[in-house]
Amino acid sequence: MKVSCLQENLSKGLSIAGRAVATRTTLPITNNILLATEKSRLKLAATNLEIAISCWMGAKVTEQGAITIPARLLTDFVNSLPNDKIEMTLSPKTKTLELKCARFEGRINGVDADEFPPIPSIGEGVMTKIDPEALRLAIAQVVFAAATEETRPVLTGVYSEFDGNTLTLAAADGFRLAVHKAPLAEPVAERIEVIIPAHALTELQRLITDQEEPVELTINPNRSQVLFRLKDVELVSQLIQGTFPNYNQLIPQSYTTRAEVSLAEFTKAARTAAIFAREGSAIVRLQITPGEELTPGKIVLSARTEEIGDNIGEIDATVEGEETKIAFNSKFLSDVLGVLHEERVTLEMTSSSSPGVIRPVGVENYTHVVMPMFVQW
Repeated sequence: MKVSCLQENLSKGLSIAGRAVATRTTLPITNNILLATEKSRLKLAATNLEIAISCWMGAKVTEQGAITIPARLLTDFVNSLPNDKIEMTLSPKTKTLELKCARFEGRINGVDADEFPPIPSIGEGVMTKIDPEALRLAIAQVVFAAATEETRPVLTGVYSEFDGNTLTLAAADGFRLAVHKAPLAEPVAERIEVIIPAHALTELQRLITDQEEPVELTINPNRSQVLFRLKDVELVSQLIQGTFPNYNQLIPQSYTTRAEVSLAEFTKAARTAAIFAREGSAIVRLQITPGEELTPGKIVLSARTEEIGDNIGEIDATVEGEETKIAFNSKFLSDVLGVLHEERVTLEMTSSSSPGVIRPVGVENYTHVVMPMFVQW
């Protein structure tokens, strides 16, 4: 293999593919990154056996070839080089990759490409396309609600339903539920439900920040893998097998109190309360009071920690229904407010022991349910 390319392009490619390099593994080869020539381009690929990321970059290919190189060593070395042309030459006998850039050169011992785990190829199955901005927003508003502990594997994933022209994403960790509906650019031929690992969608979200063309999505026929195809990048992920809870049963269908508030004011008050809440039990108390003839309704947010102190914040609200109290985990409240973009949001409640429902005003594609904290008032 003999290839030359620009340092900045190789550095960018390594940062993209490197997101899938295994960190803790019993298979040392997955600590490596695959470099392979494909026609007039250089392919970089990495896998941790759960997700695989491949990217292609422009290069001058003089001789074809492939090798796997320790990912961290290669990335650190390339990032330290000047912004100039890098020439890479592979010695087939010693499996050593020689890199030359300006007045620097290095030699890294590699492992034969044949030992690298095969990257799954998904050529057929259920296919669709989605606008990258719509997908990015859907992931951002849902993925943080997925569970991080492996006690219930299905909850570490995001339930994904493809039905007609609509993609529904839902995530829950037992304390909160996030549901987002996004339009598909191409309808699916059949309704399909899968569970995509949350960490795979987090990596995908990072990859689509610069994407302009629709993201192509293919689920293989036996529902075990999903492929996301972007411009010059592909991400393949294993799917989580199992049955996701019926999340619709968790969404309250009625309320006795509904408060509409400014998102900016609600977010600021919640973050201020969280400063005091984080030192103790992470509880933020909300008291919702309807307005009278000449005075608006209000929400009073408070937090206290015995050893530290307490705080109270008050914001105006348009309140329908009864006066009520409810308490939330401060992180859960801040998390959901942090992913919303509309000017105003609503908070719907039934009682202090029932879930609260937060929705943005003006759009009907997002619902967030938060379980209350039980506190002494």
